[in-house]
Order: sequence, then structure tokens, then C-alpha cells
Amino acid sequence: MSRWKAAAIHLSISAVIGLVSAALIFGVWYPPPYSHAAGADQLILLLLGVDVVLGPLLTFVVFRTGKRGLRFDLAVIALAQICAFTYGMSVVVRARPAFIVGAIDRFSLVTANDLTAVDLSKASKPEFRSPPWSGPRIVGAEPPTDIAARNDLTFSAAGGKDIDKYPQYYVDYSTVTAQLLAHAKLLDGLRQKHPDSIQQLDTWLHDHRRDAASVVWVPINARRAALTMLLDRSTGQTLDALPIDPW
Repeated sequence: MSRWKAAAIHLSISAVIGLVSAALIFGVWYPPPYSHAAGADQLILLLLGVDVVLGPLLTFVVFRTGKRGLRFDLAVIALAQICAFTYGMSVVVRARPAFIVGAIDRFSLVTANDLTAVDLSKASKPEFRSPPWSGPRIVGAEPPTDIAARNDLTFSAAGGKDIDKYPQYYVDYSTVTAQLLAHAKLLDGLRQKHPDSIQQLDTWLHDHRRDAASVVWVPINARRAALTMLLDRSTGQTLDALPIDPW
């Protein structure tokens, strides 16, 4: 077997693994536009690219039919590639979007590594006690009624950890829909503020057979880029998140 054929076989195997991983990552854990908002799209593509290219390239360099110790060299390459892939996937898993938390007048994108094990153990419901594996879950958050707890939350927010990072205050999304609708804005305002978003909004309305009067919006805060969440004006149901800067 020539080194070209050996490298091609290795590349084919790596490409299949990379494609399956990409489908899982971008199709389930990081659905667009949350992948970009979480600041993970370029990192994920880099990790997958390195993993797919590095192993076959090393195989091409070391492979020579009849070479003494060839099996050992290939085993080392495979082990190194597996270790790199495992580490990369562990980073991706820890940073995956976990909850889209609605509170007062906006949503916040919370990743799995934003939540500590202690905070998760105090979650208000069992379904909030671990980051979901089936993609980000839309929930609501309500501040505590106790004065001391409210004060603690205020000081925590000033330090950068707001209510969206505390699963103990999570509630079903239906609990906060009325509050969000009260602060939601019409699409006309978004169009006037960001004329470059007009075509994208019109396309979305056409594709979903909606008229502008039936849809309102609120912002989504995220680590890297803010997004716009579209809501049904009557029910408050979340319709879609668009990569439009609401600010």
C-alpha cells in the first residue's frame, strides 16, 4: 500500500467521524444561531479541522511499506488523534448552550459551564438540575420574594452573576410569558433601528406565513453576540431566534 492510499483511508475515516460530530454539535447542542452567540462556532470548526487533518497528515509522513515499527507509529498517531478528539469534544460539551432564560424584558443564553454543581443541585425542579443534552431549553426565571435573598441576588448581579445563572429561580417558561410580552416590542421598531435586518425579517415572515403585526421581539443576551427572539404577540410562544443585534 502506498502512503497516499494509507493517508486517504485515514482521511476518509476521520472525515466520517468529523461529519457525525459536526451533525451532533450543530444539529443538537449548538443549533444556529446559538453557536455563534456562544462564541463556539470558530472554535468547534478549528477543533474538528485539526482532528480531521492532523492524523492523515502524520500517516502520510510516517507510512512506508515494510518499514520497521510501522504498526507502532500508526498506533501512536491513532492514540494522539483520539486524545485530541476527546479533549476537543469535552471542551465542546462543557461549553454547550444549556438554557435560554427569560426574565422581565429579555432572554439570556446560559451555557453548561456557567452553572456550578452546587447551584444545579438547588434547582427548583428536577428537569433544571442538569444541563440538557437535547439542545438548549427555554425556561423562565423569577426573583425570590424574600428580602434577604433579593439583596443577595442584587449584589451577585453586580458582580456579574445574575438570576439566569441560578437554577433555583428557574420556572416554566409559561410563568413569565405575560411579563415578557409586556416588555416586547413591535417589529417596526426593529426595522427602523436596524434597516439591514428588513430583508431577513421579511423573509422569515414570508417563510412562516406570518404578518408583522402578529410578532413581537425581545433581546437575547449571550457571551459573544446578542440575538433577537421572536414571540407570538398573542400567546408569548417563542417562534425563533434570529442573528440580529437588537441593540
